[in-house]
Amino acid sequence: MTGGDGDRRERLLVVDDEPTVRELLSATLRFAGFAVTSAATGAEALDAARADRPDLVLLDVMLPDLDGFQVVRRLRDLARPPVPVLFLTARDSPRDKVTGLTLGGDDYVTKPFDLEELIARIRAVLRRTGSPEASTLVVGDLELDPEAHQTHRAGVPVRLSPTEFRLLHYLVLNAGRVVSKPQILDHVWQYDFAGDSSIVDTYISYLRRKLDPTGPRIIHTVHGVGYVLRKPR
Repeated sequence: MTGGDGDRRERLLVVDDEPTVRELLSATLRFAGFAVTSAATGAEALDAARADRPDLVLLDVMLPDLDGFQVVRRLRDLARPPVPVLFLTARDSPRDKVTGLTLGGDDYVTKPFDLEELIARIRAVLRRTGSPEASTLVVGDLELDPEAHQTHRAGVPVRLSPTEFRLLHYLVLNAGRVVSKPQILDHVWQYDFAGDSSIVDTYISYLRRKLDPTGPRIIHTVHGVGYVLRKPR
C-alpha cells in the first residue's frame, strides 16, 4: 500500500487489483488535490480504512480475495457514519449496479471511465455526504489555496506569478516526495521540455526568494534527482 501526503486534503482510498489502474488513479487524484492511499485487495482496503479513516473509498468490485460488495458490508460495520463508497468497476450489468447501490454505495462508475468526469463525481459524492472538500492545502506554516490562488507563509501573504503558483502547487501536492525536473516540466509546463531544463532551477530560485524570508527553507534540492518540499522541523 502507498499513502498520500498533506495536512488538510480530503483522503481517498483507491482499491483495485490492477497495478496500472491503481497507480494512474492515485497519481491523477493526488494532482487534483486529494491525499491518496491505495490497496490491491479487500483485506488491505479494510486494514487501510481502520488505520486512517478515508473520506471516500473508490472500490473495484472484482478483487482477488473479497469482492467489492463484501468489502462494503464490512466497511459499514467499521464506523458510524459509514464511509462513502464509489464503485469503480468493469461489471456494468444493471443487477450489479442495483446491488452496489442497495448495499450503500454512493455512486457506480463503469470502466473505461473519463478521469475528469470521475473527479467531478468524487467531488459530488463528498458534497452530498457532508464531507466538504478542503480548499486550502497546508504543509507546516505554508498554506496554499488553489481556488482563491492565494499563498501564505507563517500567515504572511506571498505574491506569486501564475507559473510560480503552479510549481508550488505541484510541490505541495507531492510534499515529502522527491520529484524530478522532467516530472516538474511535464506537470507544470505541461509539455516535454527537450531543451535546457534550467527553467526549473530558475523558478525554484524565484520561489525560494519569496518563501524563505518568512521561515526556514521548505524547498530542498536532492542533487542528481530533483526537488522536494518538506515541512520544516
